[in-house]
Amino acid sequence: MSRVRTRPTRDDTRDKLFEAAARVFEQDGIGGASIEAIAVEAGFTRGAFYSNFKSKDELIIAMLEDHVEQSIRRNMEILAQHNNLDDFIAALKAMDRTRQDPLGRSPLLHMEMILFVARAEKRRPELAKRLRARRKLIADIVEATLKDNAKGDTLNPPWMASVVLALEDGFRLHRLIDPETTPADSFLRAITDLRRRTGLASDSSS
Repeated sequence: MSRVRTRPTRDDTRDKLFEAAARVFEQDGIGGASIEAIAVEAGFTRGAFYSNFKSKDELIIAMLEDHVEQSIRRNMEILAQHNNLDDFIAALKAMDRTRQDPLGRSPLLHMEMILFVARAEKRRPELAKRLRARRKLIADIVEATLKDNAKGDTLNPPWMASVVLALEDGFRLHRLIDPETTPADSFLRAITDLRRRTGLASDSSS
């Protein structure tokens, strides 16, 4: 009886290309990485690459979109279990990052890819869509975790989300430039410190 051979699904192929692209980008740089190298690293032909993506730029946009979608899903799962901001931040710190998508595991590569895409003005609207999705995610988290706080009524979640996101991206850029003095957990440490200094610490800890 012959063995039934199963072909990889389109999602499986895309995931392997994402993983391979991340490795090649980190090794050769985003600009220096070739489609041939990415396909070989993934164990596919150039034809398999082009059946999923028209270009390297399209692959990068898809990786950024996948990262945002996974980040939203992951954070909302944590929020469903921890609706107190202190608990939510603690859960983020304890999260197993080895199970994340390539950009979740490598925030520095994520920042490099954003900067690479931003250089092309015609691609910036694609980045703007992801930026707005990330802002909405953070605004939802702020609203859900601080709704019972005494100062919650005075908060502007969308604006706070913009501030928090700018802080996160800023620390990523600093870590890219100077990793020796910018610890990997700098962003979460800063959020915790800011909450204490602004009086937004949870009522139970005050």
